[in-house]
Amino acid sequence: MTCYSLDGLTPVVHPSAYVHPSAVLIGDVIVGAHCYIGPLASLRGDFGRIVLEEGANLQDTCVMHGFPDSDTVVERNGHIGHGAVLHGCRIGADALVGMNAVVMDNARIAPRCFVSAAAFVKAGFECAEQSLVMGAPASVKRRLSDEELHWKQAGTREYQQLARRCLEQMQVCEPLAEPEANRPRISDSGLRPKNTGQ
Repeated sequence: MTCYSLDGLTPVVHPSAYVHPSAVLIGDVIVGAHCYIGPLASLRGDFGRIVLEEGANLQDTCVMHGFPDSDTVVERNGHIGHGAVLHGCRIGADALVGMNAVVMDNARIAPRCFVSAAAFVKAGFECAEQSLVMGAPASVKRRLSDEELHWKQAGTREYQQLARRCLEQMQVCEPLAEPEANRPRISDSGLRPKNTGQ
């Protein structure tokens, strides 16, 4: 990872967290246990504090930033989809923010909520627990079912497993010129050769 101290504050990354080498962490950033931070994510703690609590994931090209004296927080087991922008907001425990969504300053997404892909959550927005939040500007559409919440939780567990896999196995390499014979496939939770029936 690319990591910069600023004004005497150095980012903190728990040893069990995985931060991709292309991610950038600046200043007042705290990454908790078993977190996953994907390629090209930017966590800019150059004004306010940036916090990912235990088990949270922040996927490719996400941005976390805030105004001075603000906290931008993803609580325990939060799940932030590719390209999302979080600015001075709080994402509750076990909540999901979809791909390319934007959540603005002082917004509070309650625990176990979903913010849909491409939603725009205005500054100061609040919602009840287990809500589906959609639109631009975003509003609460309905209560989430327990089945939907279980689907999200399974996905978050896959990212926690991915953090472990990356810490243990990911390494820089040169690409092959062509695929090898009987090339195995990667499943959601690890390398498993595909059954070819032979």
